[in-house]
Amino acid sequence: MVSEFSRFSDAFLLEAERHAAWGAEQLEALTAFLPEGPWTADLPTCAYRQEGLELRVAVLGTYDMDERSWMWGWANPGLRGTEVVALTGAIERYGRSQGIAELTEEALDLSGFADPRHAAEMLAFAGMGVAEAPGYFSQQAGPGTLVYFLPDDPQVPRPALDAIALPRTLVTGAGLIGRSARHAVTGYFDHHGVPRREDGDRITAELPGGSAAEIDFDAEGRIGAVRLTAAP
Repeated sequence: MVSEFSRFSDAFLLEAERHAAWGAEQLEALTAFLPEGPWTADLPTCAYRQEGLELRVAVLGTYDMDERSWMWGWANPGLRGTEVVALTGAIERYGRSQGIAELTEEALDLSGFADPRHAAEMLAFAGMGVAEAPGYFSQQAGPGTLVYFLPDDPQVPRPALDAIALPRTLVTGAGLIGRSARHAVTGYFDHHGVPRREDGDRITAELPGGSAAEIDFDAEGRIGAVRLTAAP
């Protein structure tokens, strides 16, 4: 999986990996929440409407299908400095503080990727994670333009940690990018505010209710086992 995104920097891939497990869980919840049907967006008021639902949103970025390029919302000349890109401005600031070029370049040429659209989705996914947004979604805004939105609204459900589903959640999340399963696991627990400790090839997390989870990694850094221990 990593080779597909090898044109991205290690710093970017590790950042995206940090959000992989909880991000996949969150996108599933957002997909179930959003209705299908015609949509409208009033960018000056950050309002998005679809089939009776109205959400406050931010513009995460746009993907030009003809040029195969991505532009961050904060860099869009027509939106720069407005409220609808205020949330995504935090992505650029984070990128500068962490030295992640993909988050600080105004526009990225994705034509060199085997699947430029998939590369755009990776940028959107990482941006969602850095912003701690409850998902992202895209809509076609013109013949060759996709606009990506971040929900910025408490109506959107945020899944709680589910101990029963935890093994599947971690293994599935770690397989999405494939750069570092450890980053996917630690990022998941950090997102949910779960205390954890690392001891060699094992991470132990203290789950809500007093139970614990032990995640072991094999010699290749992959998740080897996930064990749950019930509270006494």
